[in-house]
Amino acid sequence: MKRAVFIDRDGTLNEEKEYLYRTEDFAFIPGAPQAIRLLNEAGYLVIVVSNQSGVARGYYTEEDVHLLHRYISSQLELAGARVDAWFYCPHHPSGRGSYALPCHCRKPLPGMLLEAARRFDIDLESSIMIGDKLVDVEAGNAAGCRSILVRTGYGSNEEHRCPDNTEVFDNLPAVAESLAEKVVM
Repeated sequence: MKRAVFIDRDGTLNEEKEYLYRTEDFAFIPGAPQAIRLLNEAGYLVIVVSNQSGVARGYYTEEDVHLLHRYISSQLELAGARVDAWFYCPHHPSGRGSYALPCHCRKPLPGMLLEAARRFDIDLESSIMIGDKLVDVEAGNAAGCRSILVRTGYGSNEEHRCPDNTEVFDNLPAVAESLAEKVVM
């Protein structure tokens, strides 16, 4: 079985911008591409798991999400880094049409992590979920992962809402450095 680092997208990998879907609005958290490269080199599968309720709300399409993910992948490639898989939830209970439904994939539920584990033969107990919101921590905990909150994005405001035993780091690069250091030891 493989180990994975599940990473929330908005506010963790890239700067938080509400309902981000345009490449021209995209910006990495400083040091994020290098952090992803460190995780790749440490032998982790890197999987992005992201709630994208903007699809359900009609703000953008699933194709827009795919275009942005391809763009992010191309930018990571320039830094010698890669995301091994992208998972997103387009649903929201108050969305439109077929997207307006409760589902098992929307964080804080662990559906995206469980699907990735099934698809890629991932050992969830030796895997990590990193995000900037309580829902990320809850999804990781529900899947049986180690969960880490970062203070970027909404993290500084969410920190007090997390369980007392939640690990907290300033940003994704700090987490990656810590994880890579432990692999080297």
